[in-house]
Amino acid sequence: QLQACGGGLVQAGGSLRLSCAASGSIFSFYNMAWFRQAPEKQRELVARVLTDGIGIYADSVKGRFTISRDSAKNTVYLQMNSLEPEDTGVYYCNAQRLGVSLWGQGTLVTVSS
Repeated sequence: QLQACGGGLVQAGGSLRLSCAASGSIFSFYNMAWFRQAPEKQRELVARVLTDGIGIYADSVKGRFTISRDSAKNTVYLQMNSLEPEDTGVYYCNAQRLGVSLWGQGTLVTVSS
C-alpha cells in the first residue's frame, strides 16, 4: 500500500528526494509522514504533511527538508537538502488516520562526511 524509493549514498551538503506512492484510498484521507531510524537508535519522526498540505518538521531538519504531497499522483515527497552525516538512516513512509498507522518498506539514506 505504501511504496517508498529514492534513497542512496550522498556526500554531506548534497541533496536527495524520497518518494512514497500510496493507493488512492489511503492518500486522500491519511496524514502522510516520513520517519527515520539511524543505527542503534529509535525510529523518529522527520516530517508530516496533513491532508490539507500543512507540513510539520522535526527541529533537526527544519529549513533543510521539505515534505509535500501530490494528490494527482498519490505520492508524498521528502526533499532533503544540505544533508548531514547525522541524517543517515533508513527512512520509512507512514500513513496515519484515526489511530490507524500504515508503514511502507524503508529506503536507506547514507550521508558521507
